[in-house]
Amino acid sequence: MTDDMLRAPAEVKYAEELDWLESVDDAPKPFSWRLSPKMVRLFVLGSEPSDGLDREIPQKWFGDRSFVERSIVTLASDRGLLLIGDPGTGKSWLAELLSAAISRNSTLVVQGTAGTTEDHIKYSWNVSMVIAKGQSRASMIPSPIMTAMEGGVIGRFEELTRSTSDVQDALISILSEKYVSIPELDDDNIVFAKPGFSIIATANSRDRGVNDLSSALKRRFNFVRVPVVTNKRSEAEIVRFRTAELLRRHRIELEVPPSLLDILLQSFADLRAAAASATGDDDRLESALSTAEQIGVLEDAILHSQFFGDRALTARTLGGSLVGSLARRSPEDLAILNKFWHGVVEPRSKKDGADPSWQGFLEGGRQAISTLS
Repeated sequence: MTDDMLRAPAEVKYAEELDWLESVDDAPKPFSWRLSPKMVRLFVLGSEPSDGLDREIPQKWFGDRSFVERSIVTLASDRGLLLIGDPGTGKSWLAELLSAAISRNSTLVVQGTAGTTEDHIKYSWNVSMVIAKGQSRASMIPSPIMTAMEGGVIGRFEELTRSTSDVQDALISILSEKYVSIPELDDDNIVFAKPGFSIIATANSRDRGVNDLSSALKRRFNFVRVPVVTNKRSEAEIVRFRTAELLRRHRIELEVPPSLLDILLQSFADLRAAAASATGDDDRLESALSTAEQIGVLEDAILHSQFFGDRALTARTLGGSLVGSLARRSPEDLAILNKFWHGVVEPRSKKDGADPSWQGFLEGGRQAISTLS
């Protein structure tokens, strides 16, 4: 079934695993949850020998255990969950995994934009049915959030701070009163949330000031701040996990040499250090330099090697992909990368005992900078 989808949702991708966990889960479950809180955590973070399971459950989200536990506890309460952090920190992926484990449905999603309206989180109408038969529950089109309320499951709201204050205000009554009124109908005009309903929202910390949350809405969410992963070991695990998925999806048989992964991780660490010491925005790359962007660089390099190279990932290709992926502003980002290549990458390539791959990485980046300049 997953072969027919470009990207299968977590409950489809891990359906067999979720079925098995549900079959061995004898712990108490809140409301209509499909798995107990401990099993939800285990599904997200993976199993350990001390869990005593007959099979290994792989880790799917890499981050602090306390973030996951706090998120699960919040969803078992009557408050919403707001995951906030920099771009590429895995907020949406964590929200999807939690929804899949708790409700076996992670697709009840509203995407917050400047064009999102109150209808997107409440309901709209099938105009042709209204003209033919008038307004009724049958002619009403429930939003993903209303569908989640009626089913007692998790609804998701992506990029909450990108939506306008009117839309954010409409969430207040849903989170506090747990029902939606339908004034257009005389009968059956209230949709009550069933036990188990909650909302997982995400917000980009770089969007602060776009549409700030009101204090009333903040009170109805528990905040979990998801930091940028800076631990090299954890970051390497994330990149390996996502790269393995990428290779399976594209049916590519290609090895990622550990030396090239080390170069990628070190380069991002150096770029973050340079950004932290920069005195102004013009001296910082527009990129957030997140783990997700590292994966994007590696994906670009792998696909380029597969389609236009000799089907072996090289340091030269990786260097070109890093520059091509991070050079978004011209000439600002190109100038920053050029300075980085001369001041950091070149000395690393000439250091005694340096991996020879640094030289290929240096040349690939230089060529890309020259081409883009």
